[in-house]
Amino acid sequence: MILFEGISTVNLDAKGRMAMPTRYRGDIDSYCQGQMVLTVHQDGCLLLYAAPDWPEIRDKLIRLSNQLKRSRRLQRMVLGHATAVEMDGHGRILVPPTLREFAKLEKRLVLAGVGNKFEIWNEAVWNRGCEEWLATPDDDSGLPEELENLTL
Repeated sequence: MILFEGISTVNLDAKGRMAMPTRYRGDIDSYCQGQMVLTVHQDGCLLLYAAPDWPEIRDKLIRLSNQLKRSRRLQRMVLGHATAVEMDGHGRILVPPTLREFAKLEKRLVLAGVGNKFEIWNEAVWNRGCEEWLATPDDDSGLPEELENLTL
């Protein structure tokens, strides 16, 4: 598995291509030969996984009970929009039009490394979200046990 961390601001070109930051290209190339999977998230961003990590995510989603409305929605959204993409020789990934429309992607994007994937956001939406996250007090009730004693 490959791990991604950090925030980068990148541009989307006129053809809908996004250049991966140079600091990630070598790892992506060596780990998955530039093969990745792009899909949507309910928060309005896109998720970008290294192709070797995708089958585990996909299989977990497939195993969810389709008797639950939330599971069906998640399967439809994430699996239904999953698209194989490839980093080209210039480190760019073509973001399909339907996914660009879903995430309201324009010229300026934020690429957030969040562990085993990237989140891809419209920069203005990301900035508004950050302001909201900082302004909203956390409700610490219901934290998973493993997070209760986490200190950063």
